[in-house]
Amino acid sequence: MAIVGLESMGVPLPGETTLIAAALYTGATHNLSIVGVVIAASAGAIIGDNLGYLLGHWGGYRLLIRYGRYVRLSEKRIKLARYLFFRYGAEVVFFGRFTAILRTYAAFLAGTTRMPWRRFLIFNAAGGIVWATVYGGGAYLLGTQIERVSGELQLVFVAAGVVALVVGAIIVRRHVSHLEAAAEEAFPGPLST
Repeated sequence: MAIVGLESMGVPLPGETTLIAAALYTGATHNLSIVGVVIAASAGAIIGDNLGYLLGHWGGYRLLIRYGRYVRLSEKRIKLARYLFFRYGAEVVFFGRFTAILRTYAAFLAGTTRMPWRRFLIFNAAGGIVWATVYGGGAYLLGTQIERVSGELQLVFVAAGVVALVVGAIIVRRHVSHLEAAAEEAFPGPLST
């Protein structure tokens, strides 16, 4: 899946949406193999992330300092990223696959912050495979039951999705200021190239 790979490299594309759409289509029509969809998404995620890692490793830090503000990466956010990879690199790479913004930028930031490549590769591959399997498999199962969940259950799913988004946003906002303070403490002063 080229879209998953490009998203993993750092291009903001709908990789997760593409995976879910392909898996739903597969479940509803059986015109594709779900195993093939999951393997393609996993491969796209792993290859794209490794290319993003290399881009970050070869010049990402200088680019972030110089042009980060144009993609809404302030100095405070760059410090936060460095701190998170310093403390929690493996976890950020693995679980970042399940978060939209981190899915797009985690590999680039891991390379930029000089996370060891072998450690990155292990957690990146594990995250990509688990992500593709869980999201692809779940969407496939939903696709096989698409007629059953239509109608009144649509409203329940929409309401649950809205509640989940609101709760998630509240949790993130509460923790961001604490993490930004820890990043400032770990990397005090202005950033330099």
